[in-house]
Amino acid sequence: MDPVFEVEEHSLSDTLVPETLPLSFYTFDPDEHWAEPRESYWLSFSNFILRQERIQGPKVQALGQWADRTLSGEAHNLPNNESYLRVGFATESEYGDPAQFEPEVRFRLDIPTTKRKLRLVIESESDELIPLAERQRDRQLTEPERTDTQTTGAFRYISQIGDAINLSNDIGARLHLPPDAFWRTTAEKRWKAGASWAMRAQQRLYYYHKDGWGARTWFSASRYVGNGWRFWSSSELEWVHSDKKFEAAQIFGTDKRLNNRSTLTPRIGVLGESQPGWRTTSAFADLTWRYRLHSDWLFAEVIPALTFPREKSFKDQASMLFRVEMFFSGRINPDF
Repeated sequence: MDPVFEVEEHSLSDTLVPETLPLSFYTFDPDEHWAEPRESYWLSFSNFILRQERIQGPKVQALGQWADRTLSGEAHNLPNNESYLRVGFATESEYGDPAQFEPEVRFRLDIPTTKRKLRLVIESESDELIPLAERQRDRQLTEPERTDTQTTGAFRYISQIGDAINLSNDIGARLHLPPDAFWRTTAEKRWKAGASWAMRAQQRLYYYHKDGWGARTWFSASRYVGNGWRFWSSSELEWVHSDKKFEAAQIFGTDKRLNNRSTLTPRIGVLGESQPGWRTTSAFADLTWRYRLHSDWLFAEVIPALTFPREKSFKDQASMLFRVEMFFSGRINPDF
């Protein structure tokens, strides 16, 4: 009797050649895998950083897993823990201003439970408390230029509406004295439009005891346009209750993976508001070159940018930002 199917076998040496390994495996270009390391100050410093990832990464992961098991009362934890710790240094140089390195620390402790779709989320910042213009230009800014939103903690219940809309409800507080209680609900949907376009829409409604309520609508569309480039567009409209006005943003961008270590993302954007009448408040253009220094957790960024703010009569404000960032993730199987 003839066999129904044949199993194609590959030798172990063919399976493990550098060219067949995933991109995240390399800490160097594939054609450099036989090169001898060169002694240098940078090599000693980088070895110190690598040791910190090996020490701190498992601690972040273990903390999320322990809290998951404790909160749910189960012996096992889910493999989708989104806890992370981002530590970095950034410096920005503008017209006539010297560059100074500023430390940056952001974190999230995301604790999923096993029986119910309930999470405990503790994070260093909440994006609905960050002004829209600042949120859209976040990577251009250093820590002193960002709004201090303070750490928040919330219980998040996750559910679905039908088969396509993800819904989450958060009840929590800003962790300071006296605490500022809040509630927010977020609905999100992703779908395909035709064979090429990927669409995503998000609607958020929130209420903070101190700042009042607000609402945000966000929509994006993206597609590949050839030669490895992906085009995307995002539109956002937000109601700011404290100022009794709408803020809006329209961003266009493209991105491309240049090789197994770096990506390029040029963007242009226009920001506006509804008071005292609908008007443009700022326009900007930036270019982000992100380089993976090691594995999938140590990165460097260079971001030249031009901003045209209304308060400066739309005169160009140029800046150049350099950032080194470490990303310690609590995910069981990180995939960046």
